[in-house]
Amino acid sequence: MSKIKLALDVVEDLRSLADSIETLAGAVEGNEPKEKVKDNLPTLEEVRAKLASLSKAGKQAQVRELIIGFGVKKLSDIPREKYPELLEKVEVM
Repeated sequence: MSKIKLALDVVEDLRSLADSIETLAGAVEGNEPKEKVKDNLPTLEEVRAKLASLSKAGKQAQVRELIIGFGVKKLSDIPREKYPELLEKVEVM
């Protein structure tokens, strides 16, 4: 793996961490995260947890390809309406 690829992976992970911290800060302040407004759809945190477990299982490249397959660079850019489709693809990995 090239140094540039590793650096980009770190950037992606930091963005993901920043999104999680922002959501947590909103919950601590008593504000409901935006994801909670829509019923019956998985939250960003739920999807992120599934993808994190896959990454830890050595499937980081597949997770990245899955996200890119939705036409975005990071998970938080995927529209919430697409989360069920994303999770279906995760289940077959």
